[in-house]
Formats: sequence, C-alpha cells, structure tokens
Amino acid sequence: MSVPSRPDLSQVPPEVRAYIEHLEAQLAPRSRNASAREPESAEPPERPTTAQVIVLSRQGLAKRTPRHLYHRQRRGGLGAFDLECSPPDEPAHILVAHREQRLFLLSNRQRAFVLAVADLPERPARSARGAPLADLLPLQDGEAVAVALPLVEEATYLYLLSQEGWVRRVAGHQVSRLAHGALLEIRPGHLPVAGCWGDGQGDLFVATTGGLAVRFQERKVPLRGGCLALRLTGTDRACGIAPVQEEDMVLLMAADGRGTLRRMAGFRPHKSPGARGKVAMKTQHLVGVQRAQPGQDVFVLSSLSKGIRFPVDEIPPKEGAVQGVQCMALRNDRVVAFALSQAGEPLLQEEGQEVARP
Repeated sequence: MSVPSRPDLSQVPPEVRAYIEHLEAQLAPRSRNASAREPESAEPPERPTTAQVIVLSRQGLAKRTPRHLYHRQRRGGLGAFDLECSPPDEPAHILVAHREQRLFLLSNRQRAFVLAVADLPERPARSARGAPLADLLPLQDGEAVAVALPLVEEATYLYLLSQEGWVRRVAGHQVSRLAHGALLEIRPGHLPVAGCWGDGQGDLFVATTGGLAVRFQERKVPLRGGCLALRLTGTDRACGIAPVQEEDMVLLMAADGRGTLRRMAGFRPHKSPGARGKVAMKTQHLVGVQRAQPGQDVFVLSSLSKGIRFPVDEIPPKEGAVQGVQCMALRNDRVVAFALSQAGEPLLQEEGQEVARP
C-alpha cells in the first residue's frame, strides 16, 4: 500500500496548519546529530513561586498562568500552544510579574490603566482561552493595549517610546496615581510601542525594527514634552527601549526567531538623543529589546500562539552586531513578543503561604 502524499495546506486556517506541522515534527524521525545535540523532553518544572506569566492578545483577550507550569525547553525548539485566539486576533504581549503586583497598561489611544495581576483570569499554561480585558478595563471601541509592563512602585521614572521614535519621561510616583483611563501622551498623534523603568542615573538603549539602536543618558530626556530618541529613515520604526549600564547586556529578538545578547561594553553611547542609529543586530524585523541578566529565563511568543521557555544563558553574548542564534523554530509563523523572568520571587509552601525569598 502506497503512502499518500502530503496535501496542500495553504488554504487551511493558520492555527490548524500549525498544529498539523507540530504533530509532523513530533512524529518525524530525528537524525543522529540532532538526537545527540538536543533532547526532546522538557526539563521538569521549577518550584512554585508567586511569578505569573501574562499573555494578552491584540483584540483584548488576557490570561495569567503560574510560571512554574511552563516547562523549560532547549533553545531553538518548536514550543507549544498557549493562548487560544481566533484569527484575525493574535497574541501581542507576554510579560512576567508577581501575583501581588499591578500592571501598567497604555493603550493605542495613549490612555493609561493600572490593573492588579490577581484580577486577571488564571488559566492553564497550554491551549487556554483568556477573558476579554473589556470586562476589567473601560476600553473604547477599537482601543487596544499597546504597552504592558509590571508596575514598579519604587521606580524613579517611567520611559515611554512611540513608533515614531519619540521618548517621554514620567515621574514614577505619578504613574500609580493616574486616574483609570487618564491620557498619558508620549506625543499627540504618536503610537506607543514600548516602555521601561529607570532610575535616572543610567542610559537608555532604544532600538528600531531594522536592527539599529542608539544609547544615551537617561537625564538627557526632558521631563516636559520628551524628545526624539533617534532619527528614523524609510519604513524603519522604533520598537524597543531598555535601561542599561556599561556592564549590562540586552536581549534583542527578531521576528524570524533569532536572538542575540549584546554587551553594552561593545556599544558606545551617543552624546545626546536624536542621533542616527548604529547596527545592533543584523535583521530586517526586530521585535524588541530588554535588559538581560545571567540566570534568567526567556519566554518567546509567536503569532500562532506558540510559546517556548529556555534559559537566557543558552544565548552566547556578543560585543558586535551579529544575526543571532535560533531561539525558536518557526514554520509559517513569526515571533511577536518575548519576556524575561524576574529574579528573587518568593517560594510558596504547599498550603499556599509565602516563605522567604531565595
């Protein structure tokens, strides 16, 4: 009996096609080299902590899951399905926060919201449908979350970045006091894309979708009105911002699943904001940038809602611009967001009470 040929899957819905390809990858025989290089089985789960992995979709579905329910895999794996959402909706944000924390959210209409992590619906790690954010926030028609960050109560400043490359500095104590839905404009008519917290003493690293970046002192950003972080050309757009020091590293992740750790010691700062960017990573579609530390875990999320978790230490640090290494295997898919775990989460006892931080 002949084996039937593989049918054309181009007209099949993306989520069905991705599931079929995932099954094919699991059933396909692996080469000897691949077997020796990377075991298929995921690492056992970590000890329970208060850390939660939060996933938001573009059209406002949201869920949270205890972080220890996500198994670690090897860098470059296929991952597994996470938040269930139907096209044209797709995942847009992933972040890690403590259960007792609050989130800072900024919409595409530059309205700010503060939401308790515990208010989000808790769901399983894999193939789970979230709840509409509209049930928790007074969102308007067509309004969606553009920036999502864990709220750092003790932070000195909040830095917000627009797609057009404008950066604004906001005093940290003002953020938690904002009225629900208060206007927090980066600049009129601009689209928010990223944000970070800083102490005013270090530098800001701002990157574009084309892999260019600038680095300048935080204090160079005026408290009133903000300033242009970097000059953009053509179709390039700003996509990420992170606070850095000379000894730090940043993780840059591209839509094709490749990522790199860039040492700040190899990226000289500019004298002031508004300069042309230098090549930080060789890519045509950078997703974002975050400060990274040894021992953290990376959570990567794709447009087909597949997610993978692996140690950031599996990415070799570089001081120069490179194409990066494969962090997630993709088929007819692209990376849309990534997050890094926080350090020092309190462990949980079996009865659910917290114990001292490790």
